[in-house]
Amino acid sequence: MRELVYYVAVSLDGYIAGPGGEFDAFPVEGDHMDAQNERFSDAIPTAIADAMGIERSGTMFDTVLMGWNTYAVGLPFGMTSPYQHLRQVVFSRTRSEADIPGDHPNLALTSEDPVEVVRRLKSEPGQSIWLCGGGKLATALSGEIDRLVLKRSPLLFGDGIPLFAPGAYQPSAFKEVSTTAFASGVVISEYARQDASRNPN
Repeated sequence: MRELVYYVAVSLDGYIAGPGGEFDAFPVEGDHMDAQNERFSDAIPTAIADAMGIERSGTMFDTVLMGWNTYAVGLPFGMTSPYQHLRQVVFSRTRSEADIPGDHPNLALTSEDPVEVVRRLKSEPGQSIWLCGGGKLATALSGEIDRLVLKRSPLLFGDGIPLFAPGAYQPSAFKEVSTTAFASGVVISEYARQDASRNPN
């Protein structure tokens, strides 16, 4: 069965973006970038990968999930379909296709229950499913997350969008698979779910 992988950059105090969705403080230069881009090339926006000549392997992800606020960060820059090489699913209960300007190939906007969507996707053949953000969507899907890959940067944000939004108290155990510390100060840690809390129904 396909895995749902929450792969995301996070500050030392647990934020994946600033209060307004800002993420430009995360370092994009340093020795962690080559390792990150090699394994997770599928998670690089299509236009950026093309401009940098980075080849996408297609072996990690074939689908990306994101909430509206995460998706909307790229709209002022004309990024209506940021990951055209992937199947993109944007979740929103208040937005419609009319809120997306221009063309947006390989992107669908849905108001469906994220858990139902993920369970349906997992039953289909394919590569892993990338949970891109944000914190509210991550909380809604916390019971479905099979793997966490956290890129911890040596930064304190003080405020912003948390890795997981507050939710019901439901401890879930994960096992550390690997941790690599880079000279840039970035530490990439991977965790696999090891408890039986997922899919309680």
